[in-house]
Amino acid sequence: MSNETPTSKPTNPENPRVFLDVDIGGERVGRIVLELFADVVPKTAENFRALCTGEKGEGATTGKPLHFKGCPFHRIIKKFMIQGGDFSRQNGTGGESIYGEKFEDENFNYKHDREGLLSMANSGPNTNGSQFFITTLPTPHLDGKHVVFGQVLKGMGVVKILEAVETKEDAPVKPCIIAECGEHKQGDDWGVAPNDGSGDTHPDFPEDSDIDFKDVDKILSVAEDVKSIGNNFFKTQNWSAANKKYSKALRYLEVCGDVVDDDDAQKKLEPIALSCILNIAACKLKMQLWQEAIDSCSEALELNQTNTKALYRRAQGWQGMKEYDKALLDLKKAQEIAPEDKAIGNEMLRVRQKVKEEKEKEKRTYAKMFA
Repeated sequence: MSNETPTSKPTNPENPRVFLDVDIGGERVGRIVLELFADVVPKTAENFRALCTGEKGEGATTGKPLHFKGCPFHRIIKKFMIQGGDFSRQNGTGGESIYGEKFEDENFNYKHDREGLLSMANSGPNTNGSQFFITTLPTPHLDGKHVVFGQVLKGMGVVKILEAVETKEDAPVKPCIIAECGEHKQGDDWGVAPNDGSGDTHPDFPEDSDIDFKDVDKILSVAEDVKSIGNNFFKTQNWSAANKKYSKALRYLEVCGDVVDDDDAQKKLEPIALSCILNIAACKLKMQLWQEAIDSCSEALELNQTNTKALYRRAQGWQGMKEYDKALLDLKKAQEIAPEDKAIGNEMLRVRQKVKEEKEKEKRTYAKMFA
């Protein structure tokens, strides 16, 4: 039997649909909605469905709840896949199926021929438990070895964010957790639009939106709307929520920029994209995430080398890192561009004062050492 490559639409409307709500570093990132191919691999699909609902109680082997809630994505490899499902040991050595410790490979009808496919992790033939992975690109070398049993319908943007997290030996540095999970029934809201009370009605990830991304004016309208909500959060000093909205607006602009070839259209996108990047930097400074603020300012300077806001904010980031020489260098560049800006001059004085204080502190430390 052969099947067509799965698409973003259900292959069979009767197949079960489940969801995984993902937190990274304790913050909600979004929801992944999956179709399970119960019509082709019913046993494998039922295993995953029940592990999403937690309806089977405790496992006979692990003594742990047969439930993905609280389970991490413990292994992430860029340009390959994200892996989770070890609810007992949470490191890739545990977990079990609803049928017992392991169960057999059901069939290999579906191939690993695109991103967004849900497949069973194993340790050899017929060793399926609870661990799974989602592909982030085609992985044909896994065909005939791992059972593909589902696909991402919504939330591929969440998968991509997981794929991009910093890792050490393939383990994410920040915890990446399935905070909630369950089954969608017919007619249920898929939960890909935010429910944060902010008035934002747009899906968090462009991949989940039905908007025509070649309609530049429409995308600009969406980005302005989301950015405005971010501004409201910033005014109330909710830096994290503001950062999320600015980042979201930027995602929409970036997708539009990727599909639009017209130079004039690209130029229309740049001002709000630059504004969002600078606002992200401002949020990072408020949260004292100095390196991330510096990175955002550097990104802004790639769009506009003479942007004094980017230079000024990057200088603040350098100060947070106690890289005062680099801070002064950026401020000098900013002053050359805008010599009339008193804020830049005042900031230079503050940095020089900090340098002086640091040197005096060092002197006192050495004096104590040799007293």
